[in-house]
Formats: sequence, structure tokens, C-alpha cells
Amino acid sequence: MNLLENIENKQEIITISDELNTKYEIVEVLKKYPRKTVLLNNIKNHEMPILSGICNTREKIADALCCKVEEITQKIIKGMENPKKVDNLYSIKDENCYKTTKADLSKIPILTHYKKDGGEYITSGVVFACDPETGIANASIHRMLKLENDKLAIRIVPRNLYTYFQRAKELDEDLDIAIAIGMDPSTLLATTTSIPINTDEMEVANSFKNGNLKLLETDGENPIRVPEAEIILEGKISTTKTAKEGPFVDLTDTYDVVRDEPIINLSKMHIKENAFYHSIIPAGFEHRLLQGLPQEPRIFKSVQNTVPTVQNVVLTEGGCCWLHATISIKKQNQGDGKNVILAALSAHPSLKHSIVVDEDIDIFNPEDIEYAIATRVKGDEDIIIVPKARGSSLDPVATPDGTTTKVGIDATKDLNKKEKFERVSFEY
Repeated sequence: MNLLENIENKQEIITISDELNTKYEIVEVLKKYPRKTVLLNNIKNHEMPILSGICNTREKIADALCCKVEEITQKIIKGMENPKKVDNLYSIKDENCYKTTKADLSKIPILTHYKKDGGEYITSGVVFACDPETGIANASIHRMLKLENDKLAIRIVPRNLYTYFQRAKELDEDLDIAIAIGMDPSTLLATTTSIPINTDEMEVANSFKNGNLKLLETDGENPIRVPEAEIILEGKISTTKTAKEGPFVDLTDTYDVVRDEPIINLSKMHIKENAFYHSIIPAGFEHRLLQGLPQEPRIFKSVQNTVPTVQNVVLTEGGCCWLHATISIKKQNQGDGKNVILAALSAHPSLKHSIVVDEDIDIFNPEDIEYAIATRVKGDEDIIIVPKARGSSLDPVATPDGTTTKVGIDATKDLNKKEKFERVSFEY
């Protein structure tokens, strides 16, 4: 079963049959359907269709996790705290649905998204690697710039893959990897979770799938285990060679800077019969939700240690699912809101603005959040300002040393005057 067959019964799919160029034209079309799942089946100079938008709403992600939207955070926490060992393991060479050839990226309709981009970017590629010392596997999404038909430049930030890369460097060995493109939404979401370095994201994915995840072992010298995907690339991250990577549009819809980043040398590729290329539009809702939504459990658990009656957390799409959070609590003591603000800002260092509301406010509704601010905030008492705090490198107003000003808004009711804040419309 390919990616399209897996989701078409759950998602409404818009099909575009006009011939489109991978350079700029496809993005212009996709931007007209920011919340839709779109299939583009007539790509100039390519036989492979493009699929986009499979995770661009919370409703789609909830469907993939078999839960309600308001239950997503708890579903992710459960998967992270109860990983399941994967027993369904097969060799990719025994899978008849894949055609294996020498790596040739010209066969894949990789997009150039915007006019200042550094080039063609793979945006949905999940990199799989094993710790050179312990053998523990890691999976994580990385943007990758096409350099040649068998070479990529990869942006690596100091997280698990970066640690593996540094260990490979110390051993003076290139790091074996596989890149999977076009996975089902719940498995893709699992690769974005923030879990300890000694935990495998595929065990989280297997928990999401109730133990039914299937992994394929690549047939290279050092096999890597990957889930079923439309496209699987094999190669090595060079520990000695780099290339210029960027510019690239990041979460905030602004350009990230150009850096020297490691080169990936590709050896072979496995492409599924009738494969689709999954493209994630930079700064689109799919990009924001996949990167930001898995941070909500970190905030929830930190706040819960401070105020046990926390109800839910959302990193809002308007805040790029990265810079703004709204937290719902069942307030029991004066000062709870202020403590929640401090806990949230500490839990997610990139967080810039934090709003705390009561449980009668729908944190998925921006209008309801604004209502809470309008009716329950007294500016000189309920707004906390923290200057010169470490923030996000993606924040355009952050200073060169990475600091910014953080703001917390306590939009909860004054417990001494609760009757003044009762919402009359809730009585009917």
C-alpha cells in the first residue's frame, strides 16, 4: 500500500492535473490550499507525482493517532512514555514493491520553493542513523539541499543526530544513514518527538500503531532500519567535507542564514512502485505543526510539575507553533498563572510569549484567547516581562547573541472575584 492509498479514506484530496514546474510554480499552487491535502500528478520532466499537506491540520494528525484534537498531547506523551519494541522486521531486498538503483536525485521532483533559496530542497526527509558507540537508532527530520544527483548538504542542529555525527568524527569514520521520504503521518510525527538519546523514535511510532509498525532493513554494509516509505535513500554523512547550505525559509517565514554544513554522499535508492514524493512547504502549516506540536508535551509535563491541574497546552499556528503558547489550567490558588508562565518559558527555551487561561477558555480558538486577555488581564499586574533571555535563533528580533525579550500574560480569573468573570452564555 502506498502513501496515497493509506490516507485517501481519511482525508479529502484535491487533485491538480495542470503541468507544473518544480521551480516555484508548485509552491504557488500549494499556497492556495494551506489546509488541504493536495496531489499534483503532472510534474514537468518527472513521472513521479507530488503529495503535500498530509499533516497540515490538527484534525489530520488526530485522525492518524486515532484520538480527538484535544487529546493529541496526551497521546504523544503516552507514546513517549510507553515505547514498544518493533518485532516486525524485514529485509528491503525481499520487498518486491521496491525498485533498487544507484542513487539519482534527478528521478525525484525535488522543489525549489522560493526565489532566494539555495537550490532544490528535500523538506520531508527523515534521516535514520545509529550511534557509532551504542548502536541505538535515531530518526529525525532535516532539511537537505541537493548539490548533485548523488550529493546533499544537510542542516544538523545540536540534537541526537549531531551527537552521533560528532562521535563518528572522533572515530574518523563517515556516518551511515538512510533517508525515508513519504511515510504515514503517525510515523512521521514520531520522528519529531523530543525523547532521550537512548530511546528509539520508531518504538514511539510503534506505540502509536499499537505494535503494528513494520521496519525494513537496508542492504548496505552497515544496515539501517527504516519504516515503509515511498522513497528510501542510502548513504553516508561525510565527517570531513562540507558545503554551503542555505538560504532556506524557516518556521517564521523568514530566511535562515547560509552555513557550512556536512555533505551526504548517496549510494543507492529504493523507490516504491507508483511512488509519490511528499513535499512539505517551508513555513506552511505542515512544517509548523510537525516541528512544534511535539514540543507541547514538554511544556505540559513541566507545567504539571508546577501546577498539577494543567488541562492542556497548544503552541499556536499564529506563533509559528514555536514562539507562542497558550496553557489552560484549573486555577486553585492565586499566583498559579504566574508560576505556569515561568514553567512554560523554561520548558521550551524558544518560547517567546506565553498566555495562561482558565479551563472555560478554548485554547484552540484564537477569538476565545483574545476574550480572556480582554476581560481578565490587568496590564500592570498580569503581564510579566523578561528581558535579555535566551530565545530562538528563528526569532527575527533576537539579538546577535541569541537573546530576546519574553512576555507572559496571566489571563486567568481573580479567585477573589470569580463571580465577576462568569460567562453568562455558558449558562444555556
